[in-house]
Amino acid sequence: MNAAARARAAVAGWPAVSLAVFTAAWGGNEFTPLLVMYRTASHMSAVVVDALLFLYVLGIVPALLIGGPLSDRLGRRALMLPSPVIAAAGSILLASGEHSVPLLAAGRILSGVALGLAMAVGGTWIKELSDRAGDPPSTGARRAALSLTAGFGIGAGLAAVLAQWAPLPGQLSYLVNVALALASLGLILRAPETRPRTSDGRLPDAMRIPSVAKPRFWLLVAPVAPWVFGACAMSYAVIPAMMTERTPGTAIAFAGLCCVAGLTAGFFIQTIGKRIDRPGSVRALLAALGLVAVGMVLAIAVALHPSLPLAVFAAIVLGCGYGMALISCLMEVQRIAGPDDLAGLTAVFYTLTYLGFASPAVMAWVIERFPSVGYPQMFGFGIAMTVVGAVVVTVANRTRLAGPGTVSPREREVDLQRV
Repeated sequence: MNAAARARAAVAGWPAVSLAVFTAAWGGNEFTPLLVMYRTASHMSAVVVDALLFLYVLGIVPALLIGGPLSDRLGRRALMLPSPVIAAAGSILLASGEHSVPLLAAGRILSGVALGLAMAVGGTWIKELSDRAGDPPSTGARRAALSLTAGFGIGAGLAAVLAQWAPLPGQLSYLVNVALALASLGLILRAPETRPRTSDGRLPDAMRIPSVAKPRFWLLVAPVAPWVFGACAMSYAVIPAMMTERTPGTAIAFAGLCCVAGLTAGFFIQTIGKRIDRPGSVRALLAALGLVAVGMVLAIAVALHPSLPLAVFAAIVLGCGYGMALISCLMEVQRIAGPDDLAGLTAVFYTLTYLGFASPAVMAWVIERFPSVGYPQMFGFGIAMTVVGAVVVTVANRTRLAGPGTVSPREREVDLQRV
């Protein structure tokens, strides 16, 4: 196949992979707006429900850390094909487990495995297909981020609507995801491979990620990464929980509204993030931390003076923080990674992002254990951590402790065209 034919195949191939990533993200987040339903109709405690929300990280992390590096050796398709199948299996278990913690736990873990493969392998595949199609260097990162964000938002929004007003509230939204997963499976079978399978070296060597040792990753990306899903979790899990008493009869729909509003804001702000990002600069990373801090200030105001419009606005600002953190970190990761460990470094980055997803369970446990501590104190601690992160990122970049940023010739050309 000549270069022109490969480019045409890549143009047709990245939407198929994006749909598979979208489907896995949908399956990972459709559980979120149903938290209120499980607390009330299924009589589960807040700690149990928030723990189930976090539990899919147990599936995500191994899938990220194993699937990402392994796809650098075995190819993208071989590691991405299981994702829609596992996503469908996870949704089937969730649909069967409305009143069963073990079934919900198993379904969440499988949903996590599917999402982990999609994030590390699918996101890298989209980037490589975009590059092969001749698109600008940042296009692949933006498409991967937008596919995830759209799946998170639409999945949660539809789940909320179906659970609030349609029949079979604990099953129907999951069954929609099963159908979508099966459709995406057929499409990615035709997407062109971008990473030929290799048998060079020992299998354990395939799991090595040389770029993870670079100081720039740990001093610039790592301080921001946990806020990607930390901001998400606060916007569509914590804030709706704080407003349950003010949304009788429509609590599930309100949770879905917060989720969709936050993720929609996160979706659109990624275009802005792409424009303000510059190789060697940290202004997009600092903007992300600033938006998260402002969102938590608004969340404190919601906790002290409950208001539905203010709660939605806080969710939107936190969603902006999520979107800016995701795109700025992904673009930095793609500059840091070497030619043979992009999927591996992407996997490590996403592993760090999911540390933030534990925040609702941690907050619920602390508040239950220590009655004198409330949401304002917890959000205040979070604001302090964003300030610490901003200081680390700024000092490391200005003093070159993180090392110089890598600028490819194509990035330099595109950067000059922006001016």
